Amino acid sequence: MSSPAGHGGPRARPDPTLTCSAAPPDPRPAAATPTQPDTPRPGAQAQSPRARPPSPPRPGQRPLGPGVAQGPAAQCPARGTAGCPAGRAALALVCPEAGQGRGAERLLRRRGAVLVAAMAALMAALARPFRRGPAGLGTALRREAMGGPCGRGTQVLRKSLQRGVVLSTGSFLVYEAHKLISGFAEVHASFKVEDVIEQADYLYGSGETEKLYRLLVQHKNSDDAELLWRLARSSRDLAQLGSTSAEEKKKLTYDSLEYAKKALEKNESNFAAHKWYGICLSDVGDYEGIKTKIGNAIIIKEHFQRAVELNPKDATTIHLIGIWCYSFAEMPWYQRKIAATLFATPPTSTFQEALRYFHMAEEADPNFYSKNLLFLGKTYLKLNNKKMALLWLSKAKEYPAQTEEDKQVQKEALELLNSI
Repeated sequence: MSSPAGHGGPRARPDPTLTCSAAPPDPRPAAATPTQPDTPRPGAQAQSPRARPPSPPRPGQRPLGPGVAQGPAAQCPARGTAGCPAGRAALALVCPEAGQGRGAERLLRRRGAVLVAAMAALMAALARPFRRGPAGLGTALRREAMGGPCGRGTQVLRKSLQRGVVLSTGSFLVYEAHKLISGFAEVHASFKVEDVIEQADYLYGSGETEKLYRLLVQHKNSDDAELLWRLARSSRDLAQLGSTSAEEKKKLTYDSLEYAKKALEKNESNFAAHKWYGICLSDVGDYEGIKTKIGNAIIIKEHFQRAVELNPKDATTIHLIGIWCYSFAEMPWYQRKIAATLFATPPTSTFQEALRYFHMAEEADPNFYSKNLLFLGKTYLKLNNKKMALLWLSKAKEYPAQTEEDKQVQKEALELLNSI
């Protein structure tokens, strides 16, 4: 696409057929002005500083009348310079002292190409609505542009309309710029979310827990559920680090629950939001006491089951249901008594049910999680199947550690192997 003139693109050649009818010559004699003779340069032909030979007309161009400048300065409206009466009136709108006779062209040359470009842009904006206006308005403006007699009312009308058009044009440009910037902002924002998610997943896969948290916490006020549940996960992972203080761990645990809750509010159909809400709610129960933890147990399982409904192939959610079953299967008697006081039918489970979910998770995604391998071994120990327990605990010990949790799993698996 070619660029318009004035923006680095080729300047349009004027049509040679576009000429302007000239105004009659001024009958008043010009005042004599003393001049200094020019000193010709060596080898140059001396010329009179007053007289210049007229430029010959181009092929197909009608000659202009007497008293009108010839050549490029007289072309109108392609050039709109001071050689044309309409050009003089147009220039007068930008520079009033310029449209008063033969000095206009000289003044225009002194001010340079910047003034020409500014005049052309302004006159294009002003003339466009006038050409579409009523006939009477167009006639009055044409009379003034041609230098005809116009009353004070016309001048006031011209200035008022000129001011109004400029203001209207400015308002329109501001509005269009606002729409354009808003559109770019929306596109930019959408790409930004995708870029952040891609970078976050890379950091999570690399085990960069602290870098991941610093990246995502900048977007804690986001309305995107994908960002929010990832922030909840990274907050919890940071809380699990051994280097995190007890006070900071508690704060991160509660923060993670808020992020997961917000993600769920933004998109109830997001399976990961359900999963991490259940995980974070369970973590908060460690600070709220046994009653709260047991009271939240049914809500937690409901969110896990909803996550599996939304994504049946998500192995980690299936694993979490297995953890839920394992926890209630090994619940001590005093906690069962508390559960009986809270619920008419307290939540219960068995190790066989937990084992079934752990195997389902492994079938959905083999070797996906070190902790699933560990709990397979622990569950077989609870069922007194030492052979299978040794198999899965050995796999957990040999699992490549990428996170702090993987290291803890390796340590626990080794301790259990030594105890068998």
